[in-house]
Amino acid sequence: MSTLSAHTGLHPVPHRDPADRLAPLLARASAAEAVLKAFLLRWSIPALRVALGAVFVAFGVLKFIPGVSPVEPLVQATWGVLTFGLVGGQLAMVLTAVIETVAGVALISGVFARFGLVMLAVAFVGIFSPIVFFTSELVTAAGPTLLGQYIAKNVVLVAAALVVASRVLRGPRSTE
Repeated sequence: MSTLSAHTGLHPVPHRDPADRLAPLLARASAAEAVLKAFLLRWSIPALRVALGAVFVAFGVLKFIPGVSPVEPLVQATWGVLTFGLVGGQLAMVLTAVIETVAGVALISGVFARFGLVMLAVAFVGIFSPIVFFTSELVTAAGPTLLGQYIAKNVVLVAAALVVASRVLRGPRSTE
């Protein structure tokens, strides 16, 4: 009999490894993580597709209304450069609004998502062209202007479009 049990009448508790007590909790956490992963695999890219589409619809619709979009002068100037002066002014805004809105609606619907991605590819050419054509209006010695920041954030939209394209485009699926 141990000294503890002789003095107190208590029997010593067998030593249990703390990991033994954590094992059921870890198993439940692992199962919950697996459920979450399955949910994310099913819904994250469709959610990203709809969110991307909504962003393009929102910003595209603004361009239909003269004087509302903060990038109106830049859009008009970019179209002028890209089309060698053939398209500019309000026509440039309407064309941009149509491209962005149609792309957004196509992505939101999911039915025409491939078409929407093609429209986005066209839009991204126009969106990033000012970096080449109007650098001085986008970046100063102090850093990017507000307009430059507005364009720079589109890198995230391109990345989102690439993720959506990985699911939407035909071809072999990843085994991951």
